[in-house]
Amino acid sequence: MLMPLRRRPWAYPKCLRRLQSQRAFETATSSVPNANQFDSTPTSTATQKQVDDDTLRRVFDSRPFWREFSQRRSGLPKRSGLVQNQYLTSPDGFREFANASLQKCQSIVAKVLAASTLEEYRAMARNLDRLSDLLCRVIDLSDFIRTIHPDIRVQEASTQAYALMFEYMNVLNTTTGLYEQLTKAASSPDVTSHWTEEEKIVAQILIKDFSNSAIHMPPNERQRFVNLSNDISQLGSVFANSAEPAKSHVVLNANSLRGLDPIVIQQIKRWNRTASVPTMGMVPRLALRAVHDENARREIYLATKTSSKKQIHRLEQLLMKRAELAKLTGYPSFGHMALSDKMARTPEAVSNFLTSLVDSNRGPVQEELSKLQSMKGSSPLQPWDHAYYVHRRVLEYSQARRSRLLGVVPEFFSLGTVMQGLSRLFDRLYGVRLVPQETAPGETWNPDVRRLDVIDESERHIAVIYCDLFTRPDKSPNPAHFTLRCSREISAEEIAECASPDHPSHPNDGMATAIDPETRTLRQLPTIALVCDFAEPPASGMGHPTLLSVHSVRTLFHEMGHAVHSILGQTPLQSISGTRCATDFAELPSVLMESFATAPKVLSLYARHWQTDEPLPESMDLDLAAHGSIYGAVENEAQILMALVDQAYHSLPTDVSSINSTEIYHRVFSQYSSLPDPADVQPPTSWQGFFGHLYGYGATYYSYIFDRAIANKIWQDVFKSGKASVDREAGERYKNEVLRWGGGRSGWGCVAGVLGSNNPSNANGRLAEGGDEAMREVGRWGLGREGVSD
Repeated sequence: MLMPLRRRPWAYPKCLRRLQSQRAFETATSSVPNANQFDSTPTSTATQKQVDDDTLRRVFDSRPFWREFSQRRSGLPKRSGLVQNQYLTSPDGFREFANASLQKCQSIVAKVLAASTLEEYRAMARNLDRLSDLLCRVIDLSDFIRTIHPDIRVQEASTQAYALMFEYMNVLNTTTGLYEQLTKAASSPDVTSHWTEEEKIVAQILIKDFSNSAIHMPPNERQRFVNLSNDISQLGSVFANSAEPAKSHVVLNANSLRGLDPIVIQQIKRWNRTASVPTMGMVPRLALRAVHDENARREIYLATKTSSKKQIHRLEQLLMKRAELAKLTGYPSFGHMALSDKMARTPEAVSNFLTSLVDSNRGPVQEELSKLQSMKGSSPLQPWDHAYYVHRRVLEYSQARRSRLLGVVPEFFSLGTVMQGLSRLFDRLYGVRLVPQETAPGETWNPDVRRLDVIDESERHIAVIYCDLFTRPDKSPNPAHFTLRCSREISAEEIAECASPDHPSHPNDGMATAIDPETRTLRQLPTIALVCDFAEPPASGMGHPTLLSVHSVRTLFHEMGHAVHSILGQTPLQSISGTRCATDFAELPSVLMESFATAPKVLSLYARHWQTDEPLPESMDLDLAAHGSIYGAVENEAQILMALVDQAYHSLPTDVSSINSTEIYHRVFSQYSSLPDPADVQPPTSWQGFFGHLYGYGATYYSYIFDRAIANKIWQDVFKSGKASVDREAGERYKNEVLRWGGGRSGWGCVAGVLGSNNPSNANGRLAEGGDEAMREVGRWGLGREGVSD
């Protein structure tokens, strides 16, 4: 899933995506035959859709079919650049790509700095958006390629291109003339009256980005800002990567570990019948689930929740530096600074949301804990009991629900059928589908990467997705979505520049473009990479294809939720296209997509046995989300508590002289946790030292559960909790009110729009403007019973 995003001027971190010219939405980069026709026989749209649908399943499930399909353009004499980029046919192309982009950037900067006429100021928002696009097209693509490409020469070249543009971006951050010209333009009614709403939004985003870089401060204060930012970066990186417990091991009598796998006990056993249980890694987790002796579990639990003093000191230094930075920039706390451009806006609003969410989640939590309490008996349930009794309940549930049947569920989820299901769902909801397209030599970084073109109902090509879904050595196991190129309009001026005999080029570097049949403007199409780590199907074509667990299915739906946001959020300007929205709104489409994954009506579209093609038996449907009724609410509470701790740390006043992070942690948990750590233990537990996300999220950890609450509401009220999960009217409503806007509309406007004025939660338009009460209202919606996935 996506990591939290922090805006920088010009380059937006990722979270961290063709058909023939006779189609109505003309593709400007390719004239190749339809990827899914093995002959030239004309076909109807319905027949073609069926061919495309069948091909989609087979390119992921059958290695022999994929080999034949992928080699149909292998004989072409000319190599394509990576992801069709005309420069990237060799490692040296990255330097040429970066230098060519840099020259264009410098030309725009000179134009903006020299602007003096009204017309030049009116063009400024679009010029700066193009500048941002030029930087992003190098930084985003190079950053992706350097981590994914197997060739060390390509890795080095893409790293150099990345570094060159990143360094130039930092120069722009200190170019006060750009900030002064933009603020002058934005403050002139004669300029802004001619700007579109999108241009106004982009201008404000860039002004905010400049401010976050302290460009408006006097030189001495700006230098202090830079020094503090560097200190925070170094401290935060060490904190996030150096979590360590106060004790590395807990020594126990080996007999007290009964219930734990004997092989594990043997591995940690000492010669004198004691065992040394490590306090980090998988062994303590297994022990807390399996060890029958409560006292042993208690010792292991307390040790795993107590950080080293050195790690706690790092955290408290980090929090002090952040408070100092907020004071320098004129904010009452770091939380106010971090939230000023988010939907929440203030720490107080986030607290309203979280405390309201605690209340809405309390009933389900007590219900779950009461079941565990009945299993334990008369003595009170303790925090070190939770994993143990949950594990017992899961085992009992599996036995009661015929674990043999549960074990065959993946046989109904081959990767190809799941991709088929996504395409069919998108077609029914939004009128777009996924069509496999053979790639040109050199277009992908690995032969196993599948290219999918996104086609709408008028057979218009609207996006490209490169699917790198199979495991291989040295590849990150983390699933992720990357926007390699954002959607935006390409101006006539840019096209004219590319036609210059001195610098002939393609207006989008050769990557996918199309002509909008209504406006006749050229657009660069969103280009997306989807990366997962699934097992490959057998090379021989014998045996089963790649089969996915329910968790993996939900993961794939989640990442495709990000992709569909990029696909449908095609705005005129790249700074607000697709997922480039407020960071506490960016996860909404992906979280909502998880609900579709196992909805019965959606399962009926795709869940079929890989061998017999029989549909998933209805008796298995409820098994898919079984864990939600066992521990989902307690898992939700854990996430809420983490967000509350994050807010408490980052809402401290800027004049604070010292911070006791352990005292704050226990205060929050004692007030809101249903199973708080004991307060009389010495030394007190200090789990906050293991909370590495305190650095990366910094006052925004609430974002994911905030989007889950909104997604839960939309799922219930718009998609009728799955009853309307493949309903076109509901899909169009969600697309038109949320997805198509990207970041060109406030998140609150999107939520109010999709729920509608007749929704009781939106009475009198209370959601559209946001604010404290709107945040509290979202907390009342709750998170459902599914729980947060690992």
